[in-house]
Amino acid sequence: MIVKTEEELLGMQRVSEAVGLTLQKMQAYTQIGMSTKDIDEYGRQILENLGAKSAPFETYGFPGYSCISVNNEFAHGVPSDKVNLKNGDIINIDVSAELGGFWSDNGCSFVVGEDIQGLQHLVDTSKEILLEAISQIRGGVKISDIGKLIETKARKAGYTVIRDLAGHGVGRSLHEEPDAIMNYCDRYDKRRFRKDSVVAIETFISTDSTFIKKGADDWAFVGDKGGFVAQHEHTILITSDKPIILTAANGI
Repeated sequence: MIVKTEEELLGMQRVSEAVGLTLQKMQAYTQIGMSTKDIDEYGRQILENLGAKSAPFETYGFPGYSCISVNNEFAHGVPSDKVNLKNGDIINIDVSAELGGFWSDNGCSFVVGEDIQGLQHLVDTSKEILLEAISQIRGGVKISDIGKLIETKARKAGYTVIRDLAGHGVGRSLHEEPDAIMNYCDRYDKRRFRKDSVVAIETFISTDSTFIKKGADDWAFVGDKGGFVAQHEHTILITSDKPIILTAANGI
């Protein structure tokens, strides 16, 4: 989406604040012993109170209101009353929604309880890389250069990136151009970020895998070589200077 009017900017700010606040509250609410269904239901209530509609539920008929992935699930995990969180689990919550004809998307990974699986460094690395990548984005910057930054930082930290999950444009629908904002450098990709456009930038930093495959439920993704992944995501408005982080309410 290219933001052309003050009304459009306000619309994107409202929906982005809604998903950011929902994500922040869901993370704070999460406790050992809870089911992912409990957490999803809590998020649904927040979105509804804010007048927003769950994007995956409305768009794809997803069996939940947010994607909640635990441990070896990399993305698109289905909330379930059979998945109860244990001490040391890594969880990812991805919240996207529509409000007033505008759409926004954000997500974060975190460790529940104590870091007994040694994954806090992975989480911290994903978050740090996201924020550094965002700080470098402005109108005219090559999309592939941001992918190169993400992959280079991940490798230096001892991790890989998932090469078939990506950020994307967002605004008047959940996925728009530019699609496929990759976590690596595609030297054939000559596209550049456009001033006044809205995009969802997300990191997928992995301990072992570089690609995904469908899980048993046909919704969730797992890694081709197993291991764990950390994802962090902000929806941003690109300017001629540093971008505006529209989902800043999530606290990432």
